[in-house]
Amino acid sequence: MAEQMESKVMTAQEAVRRFIFDGAVLGLGGQNVGRCTMAITHEIVRQGKKDLTLCGCNQSISMDILVGAGLVKRCEAGTGNLERWGTTFSWRRAIQEGKIEMEDYSHLSMVSRFLAGEMGLPFMPIKSLLGSDMLKNQARSTEKKFEIIDNPWNPGEDVVLLPALQPDVALIHAQRADPMGNVVIDGFLAHDVEMVRASKRAIVCCEEVVSTDVIRSDPERTTLPYLYVSAVVEQPFGAYPTATYRYYDFDGDHVTFYQKCAREGGSAYESYLKEYILDCENFDDHLEKVGGLKKMMALKKAMREML
Repeated sequence: MAEQMESKVMTAQEAVRRFIFDGAVLGLGGQNVGRCTMAITHEIVRQGKKDLTLCGCNQSISMDILVGAGLVKRCEAGTGNLERWGTTFSWRRAIQEGKIEMEDYSHLSMVSRFLAGEMGLPFMPIKSLLGSDMLKNQARSTEKKFEIIDNPWNPGEDVVLLPALQPDVALIHAQRADPMGNVVIDGFLAHDVEMVRASKRAIVCCEEVVSTDVIRSDPERTTLPYLYVSAVVEQPFGAYPTATYRYYDFDGDHVTFYQKCAREGGSAYESYLKEYILDCENFDDHLEKVGGLKKMMALKKAMREML
């Protein structure tokens, strides 16, 4: 039998209350319409955590909701979009109106910054930003965001040094975890592993909590060991309306509806936040409002048909 350790399982309300604070730097996992941290995002909005800095590679609908709710002061990311549904409109509008700061990076440079943080290094050398306007844009920041040096082993070759990134809290959605915090992610990993390892804390929302014996019966599938995880939140369909591989497909209809509200902004977006997040006691209430069990089973069926 596996040794017993203190359980890290808690509700989304408790995890957000304990680990996320005003002014926190949050790393957001998932990308596009896959494994976005929606249940935790909704709870952050309900608790009104503010002055947040968000970082990740492709910051998607979870980022857009936090920005649209007025809780974000800064983003550092590769992009903000929802694939064929276009850009994240609340985020774009906030940048255009000067309501948030934005630092653009390539996806590789963001992962490299997390990697430096994971390894305890002050910076990471890369070449992916050379020849782009991203370095020019970053030069507008009040903080020094990069240094270009000469390669000491190949004089005349430029190398960019980027500062390490160590978020206060990483937020990811996974397929399974045990009560100790051993995590299994199926399918694409994006930047989640490097980000969690670099972060001071990590909240892992998952489709199901399984026993440690189950995790240890197939140990090579463990994506993240328990020592990196601060909280485990069991929330079936917790990435909705984005997809979770092997569990359910994304809900294109709801993404389309969300994008319509976000594009329009104003009262349309405020009504979305009120009806689908603020007036919901928890994420299960949200799922009921968008179609309940019937809708969720249809998304599960759609995923099974693709496998």
